[in-house]
Amino acid sequence: MSRTKLFLFLFLFTSIHLSAQVWVVPAENVGNLSPFAFSDSTRLVGGNLFNTNCKSCHGDPGKNNAVKLVPVPPDPASAQMQTNTDGALFFKVSEGRGTMPSFKNAISSSDTWRIISFIRSYNEKYVQEVAKKLDFGGTYQQIKMLITWNKERNQVQVGISGLKDGVRQQIPGAEVKLFVKRYFGNLLVDEAHTTDNQGIAQFNFPKNLPGDSTGFVILSAKPTNETAFGEVKTDTTLAIGVPTYRPPLNEPRAMWNVVQKTPIWLLLSYIFAVLSVWGFIFYVLLQLKSIYKSGS
Repeated sequence: MSRTKLFLFLFLFTSIHLSAQVWVVPAENVGNLSPFAFSDSTRLVGGNLFNTNCKSCHGDPGKNNAVKLVPVPPDPASAQMQTNTDGALFFKVSEGRGTMPSFKNAISSSDTWRIISFIRSYNEKYVQEVAKKLDFGGTYQQIKMLITWNKERNQVQVGISGLKDGVRQQIPGAEVKLFVKRYFGNLLVDEAHTTDNQGIAQFNFPKNLPGDSTGFVILSAKPTNETAFGEVKTDTTLAIGVPTYRPPLNEPRAMWNVVQKTPIWLLLSYIFAVLSVWGFIFYVLLQLKSIYKSGS
């Protein structure tokens, strides 16, 4: 291979490798803004959330001690991180890519903005721009949501209402998401649906979704347009899941359990290994004794 061809090959390989690391955020997400102003309290909560969900990969801000992944997660205090718009940061945390997991079903949008609030505290030149409150068909106040179960249709219904001119009214045209709470994050039920003229969104519920031992599941609903409705969310417990018994981790025989409930094969293996070691030591001592007698 000639030097020219080798150079072109290396150039193309490097270009492709670098382009694969460029994270392009959709144009409609780049300009998104937080619906609330960042403050000391949002930064404090955001810092705790960062330590729980992000620090294990990104490391401590300003310490440059991120995990050596490919690509290496950027330091939150670095220019690589801080040159992102607020909307781009929100998109990347929510959607994830490659080794970066998606947090949109594990962390609420409000908490995601709080994490961004914490990240921005490491940028002295940062000046926040807060999203303008949208007029969603009129100014609604005291937004409320109600989750109910339609057994005949096997559907979960989410109603959303608010006060307008002093009268509580159902809100049509509001996009709503429904989740089932799990041990590790929230499970999205169906897709996002829009409320009808009666202010109700219908969600198809899986017939085989496991619940607790009596079939109860915890449902959580929230509007997707946080800018228009604010930080609104409601939780409801309904007996619509499949009754499922989940034994505690210390009940069955398992490797992480106490000695009394250690797997039989592991106990036998341990005993055999200990006996083998002591047998070998005893054999060596006998041989040494035999050599000593022969020498004498």
